[in-house]
Amino acid sequence: MALVDFESLAASLPTAWTSSITGQVGPARIKVLRMDDQAYEEETHDYNEGLLVINGKMLLEVLGEEVVVTTGQMYLAFAGVPHSVLPGSYGTLVIIDM
Repeated sequence: MALVDFESLAASLPTAWTSSITGQVGPARIKVLRMDDQAYEEETHDYNEGLLVINGKMLLEVLGEEVVVTTGQMYLAFAGVPHSVLPGSYGTLVIIDM
């Protein structure tokens, strides 16, 4: 077992919105990144993606609707569903690719 400090890992990354893989559980990859108020363009995946806010706030647009995800909450972006990050998102984000 290993202790993972997501906030420290995110703070040490050289740029925002660039994720670093911190581990894997079965087929699920666990990544961390730092959000910095900038928007992130729309994307669609062929796998489910868990977006867990460790601290701060993430503003998503999913199918034309705004979704606010705050500290301690996770949004599950289903495979095939386009989603984008809106300006104003900040903090530490853990991404779980499933």
